Amino acid sequence: MNKSLTIKLGAIALLILVLLVPLLMIDGMIDERQQLRDGVLEDIARSSSYSQQVSGPVMVVPYRKTIHIWKTNEKTNKRYEELSETRGRLYFLPERFELDGQVQTELRARGIYEARLFHADNRINGHFSLPAQLGIKEDFADYQFEAPFLAVGISDIRGIENALKLELGGQRLDFVPGTQVGWLGEGVRVTLPLLDTSKATELAFGFDLRLQGTGSLQVLPVGKTSSVTLAANWPHPSFIGNFLPAKREVTEAGFNADWQTSFFSTNLQEAMNRCVTGDCEGFNGRSFGVSFIDPVDQYLKSDRAIKYALLFIVLTFAGFFLFEVLKSLAVHPVQYALVGVALAFFYLLLLSVSEHIGFALAYLLSASGCVLLIGFYVCHVLHSVRHGLSFSAGLAALYGLLYGLLSAEDYALLMGSLLLFGLLGVFMVLTRKLDWYGIAQKRVEPLEFDLGAVQ
Repeated sequence: MNKSLTIKLGAIALLILVLLVPLLMIDGMIDERQQLRDGVLEDIARSSSYSQQVSGPVMVVPYRKTIHIWKTNEKTNKRYEELSETRGRLYFLPERFELDGQVQTELRARGIYEARLFHADNRINGHFSLPAQLGIKEDFADYQFEAPFLAVGISDIRGIENALKLELGGQRLDFVPGTQVGWLGEGVRVTLPLLDTSKATELAFGFDLRLQGTGSLQVLPVGKTSSVTLAANWPHPSFIGNFLPAKREVTEAGFNADWQTSFFSTNLQEAMNRCVTGDCEGFNGRSFGVSFIDPVDQYLKSDRAIKYALLFIVLTFAGFFLFEVLKSLAVHPVQYALVGVALAFFYLLLLSVSEHIGFALAYLLSASGCVLLIGFYVCHVLHSVRHGLSFSAGLAALYGLLYGLLSAEDYALLMGSLLLFGLLGVFMVLTRKLDWYGIAQKRVEPLEFDLGAVQ
């Protein structure tokens, strides 16, 4: 191959490597701005409330039990009885648990950053089925039961927005802060009337819980049969947890989702029994819910976009090279470099502008600016308005395809591979009759700038 062509290709390859430096700097800036944004969101959540998980209600029955210990007097060899007392608790999960939640989201801004908060109006209903003698088979007479209470775990009680009152058999009882149950964490409790433990008891309950939070809302399905319904005005839900909704409908106006579980699927009674002894991983891991975080924000999209930067530069330089070999034109390495820098600046513009006006509009403005600038420059470099416009049209098409790749969450790989295959096909078709040995031996004269010819 001709020595000058080899030097030209080497210079282009070196320029591509050099342009990686500003691209890496911009990529680092994206990470820095994202960490700054995450810190602001954390501050907003700290001053309002974090993600929320509702666990319960669980009925707790404290008791005192008399322990009879028989001993033998060593001197008289007579047996005598010593009495001691131990304290404990019985825990009962609802027979049926229902939660109906209506969720509204709002944006809270601090500077240029925004956090999405939610307000969930929850109606919680259900009933407890307590067996006779509370299921105690032996030494029932030795038990003395204290007033039972209902405990509801709420991961961040700062988000409670209403005065909680329990509806129980025609009574309205006030909740107080604190669950007094270590493995439920933070929350509220309400003291119940004394139970008639001599017979089986059915207790129907209900209460309204208005809850504010950020990030996600999760529910622990504590009932032997549990039914949870959530509806919100957020059109991009991310369903999380161990159970997916049995039914869901997502539209541009929001979503509706229904979960149905039973002890057969959750095994929650056994998980609670293990939790009482200190192993709560299984109990807390049975929750499910929805996340209200934007699935693809401007920083994630900018980070995904810059991963295609090298491909853009290579394709642009390949387009220049095609013009050189097909039209017998000469493009100086400095001109390659200036176009490459303009392509790199697109990502800096995209990052900075998207923080203020959103990603889609920022992408349109940044891509349009780069296409117009490069198109104007290429018209003079190639000494032809027609060639410059065709080059600009190809670059605009590439930006359009890149936006499609960034917007597609599930089909990005498929679209990217088809794009590369298509571009390879175009390159092969355009150069199918090209005599590469002849090109290597041909001497290409550099163009002189003539503004009148451009016009």
